[in-house]
Amino acid sequence: MGLFYFNNNHFSLLSFSNQTVLKPMKSKSAIFFFISLFVSNIVSAQKTSFIKPGDNLIVKNIPDISSAISNEVHRYTESRSASAVDWHPTRREMLITTRFGNTAQLHYLKNPMGARTQITFFEEPVGNATFEPINGNYFIFTRDVGGNEFAQMYRYDMSDGRSTLISDGGRSQNGNIRWNKSGNRILFSSTRRNGADRDIWIMNPMDVSSASMIMEVKGGGWNINDWSADEKKILISEGLSVNESHLYLYDLVTKTKVEIGPSSKKEKVVNGSARFSMDGKHVFFITDFGSDFRRLARMNADGSDIRYITTDIKWDVAGYDLKDDGTRILFSTNEDGLGKVYILETTNLTWQPITALPKGQIGGASWRPKSEDFVFGFSSASNNSDIYTYSFETFKVERWTESELGGMVASNLRDEELIRWKSFDGVEISGFLYRPNPKFTGKRPVIINIHGGPEGQSRPGFQARNNYFLEELGVAIIYPNVRGSTGYGKKFVAMDNGFLRENSVKDIGALLDWIATQPDLDKDRIMVTGGSYGGYMSLAVSVMYADKIRCAIDVVGISNFVTFLKNTEDYRRDLRRVEYGDERDPKMNAFLEKISPNNNASSITKPLFIVQGGNDPRVPRTEAEQMFNTLNNAGKTVWYLEAKDEGHGFRKKNNVDFQFYTTVEFIKRYLME
Repeated sequence: MGLFYFNNNHFSLLSFSNQTVLKPMKSKSAIFFFISLFVSNIVSAQKTSFIKPGDNLIVKNIPDISSAISNEVHRYTESRSASAVDWHPTRREMLITTRFGNTAQLHYLKNPMGARTQITFFEEPVGNATFEPINGNYFIFTRDVGGNEFAQMYRYDMSDGRSTLISDGGRSQNGNIRWNKSGNRILFSSTRRNGADRDIWIMNPMDVSSASMIMEVKGGGWNINDWSADEKKILISEGLSVNESHLYLYDLVTKTKVEIGPSSKKEKVVNGSARFSMDGKHVFFITDFGSDFRRLARMNADGSDIRYITTDIKWDVAGYDLKDDGTRILFSTNEDGLGKVYILETTNLTWQPITALPKGQIGGASWRPKSEDFVFGFSSASNNSDIYTYSFETFKVERWTESELGGMVASNLRDEELIRWKSFDGVEISGFLYRPNPKFTGKRPVIINIHGGPEGQSRPGFQARNNYFLEELGVAIIYPNVRGSTGYGKKFVAMDNGFLRENSVKDIGALLDWIATQPDLDKDRIMVTGGSYGGYMSLAVSVMYADKIRCAIDVVGISNFVTFLKNTEDYRRDLRRVEYGDERDPKMNAFLEKISPNNNASSITKPLFIVQGGNDPRVPRTEAEQMFNTLNNAGKTVWYLEAKDEGHGFRKKNNVDFQFYTTVEFIKRYLME
C-alpha cells in the first residue's frame, strides 16, 4: 500500500513498505499502474469490510463477519408478516400489527388490501391492543422495555393520537384485560403488589386513580376469563402447570369464590378458557377431564349438568370465540400440528368444519362485532402470516393484507413433510421436515430445530430467514415434537416431567439414528439448535450425542436447572418447578445438578454458539454466561452473543439481523465444511 502524488505529467508512488521512495513513471504506464492498483485497493478494501456489532451487543469469540454475508442473505431478511389485533366495535376496520421499521407496531387498516397506517411509533415492539367496546374512541395496549416482560398498560386516544400510561409504571406485569358490557371499566391482572402474585384489579381507563385491587391471590398463574353481562360475576382460572388448571366463579358483590368444572382424584385436570353464555345461565369452557385431548364443553353456571361437545374430534380444541349475540361459536383445533376451524350452533350444540378456508396453518379466528364475519390468520411454507376474513353471508374468503416476501419467490418454496420415528422406548415421535431446493444433489446437511416450552409445539408455516439455508446452502431442516410437547394429548405432554427429563433428549438421539437411514440426509453433518427449553435441549444433545453432531446453537437456553429455578422471575418459579422438579428437594436437586449441561461441559466436544438477551426474565443471562465461561475456560470452541436491549429472544430487526449473520457464519464454518 502507498499514496500517490501527481507532478509534471507523472504519477509517483510513495511506498511505506520499506523506506520512502519516489518512482517517476511515464504518463501512460503510470495511468495504467494507478488504475490497476486503485482497483486492487478497492477489491482489497471490500474483502476486509466487516459488519460492526452495535454498541448494545456483547460479542465474545465471534470472528469478524464479512459485510458480504449481509448482501448474500439480504433478500431473506426483509420479509414481513401481519396479524389481526382487534376489530373496531362499530366499523369494518381493524387494528393490526406488522413491522415497517425496526420493531413491530400497531397499524390501522380500513378495508381489505388497504393502506396499513402506522399509529404507534416506539423503539419497543407493540403487538396487542383492545378497543373500548362501545364507540371505539380509544384502545388499550401493553408494552415492555427491552424485552423484560414487565408490560405496562397505555390508553391510546383515537382523536389526538396520545398514549397515556394507565398502570403503575413499575417493575410489574399488567394485562389480561377484560371489558364490562358498558365499556367503561376493565378487569386486569397485575403483579404490582409483590412482583410474584397476579392479583385481580378493576379500573375505569379514563381515570387512573380509580384502579383498585378486588382479589388478592397467591401465585403467578391466575387468569381472567370473562365478565358476566350483569357485571356481578367473573370467571377466573388458576394454572398450576400445563396439566392442571382450576376454574372459579367469583361473585363481585359477595366477594366469594366457588370452584366449578369437573375434577378427578385420580389425575390432574385442565379447566379453562371459560365464557358466559349471553343469558349468564351457562358457561362454555375447555377441559381434558375424562379425555386425553382437550374438549369444548358447556355446563350450568353453578357447575352442574356438564356436556362435552367435541368428543368425536381426537385432537385438542385450541381456542374458541363466542359470537356477541351468543348464537354461534368459532372453535379451532390443533390436528397433528395443523389448525382447523369449526362452527358451532349454541342452540343445539351441533358443529361442522368450515371447509372453504385456505389450506395451511389457520389460527386466531374471532368474530367481528354485530356481523357474520370473522377474521383469521393464515400462513404456509410459501405464504408469510397474513390476515383474512370469512363471511357467512357471502361464504367467501377475503384477503386483507399481503405481506412482502422480501426477495423470495413464493412458487420456489416447498411445503413441509410430516415425519415419524420410534424413540428408544417405542414411543412414536413426529416432526416436520423441510427439504432443500432440489438443485442440490447428494446427501444434505441437516439442522434440527427444537421448540421451547417445553410445553410448546413446532407447527408448519412460513420459514422466513430459514429459507436461506434451504435455498442457498442446501440444508434440510427438521422441527421435532419430542415428548413433553403439547398437541398430542395430556399423557404425551407429561412424559418428560421431573425425573423423566432426559427421555426427551433421547427422542433426539432416536432422530439422529433416523437421519442415518435416510438416503438424502447426511448423518455426518448435523447441527442442533433451539430456543429456551430448545436451548437446553441443544446443550443436552451436545453432551449426550457429541459424536453424532457437528455443532450446536443455544438460544436463551437453560444450562443448570438449579440456578435457573433460583434466578427466574418470582411469578414463574412455582410453575416451572411443577415441570422441571422442585430444586429445594434434596433428591431432585441432586438429579437436576447431575443432568445440567454446565456440569457436563467436559463432554461437549463440538463448536457451540450461545445467544442471550440481557433482560431475559425467564432464562436469566447468568445461564448463558456460566455456560460460556465453563467452555471458554476449558479451551473449547464457543461463541457468545448478547443483546443488552432484548429479553427472551431477539425482537428488534437490527439485533435479529446480526444474530442471523453470525449464525450463517457459524453454520458455514462448522456444519458445511
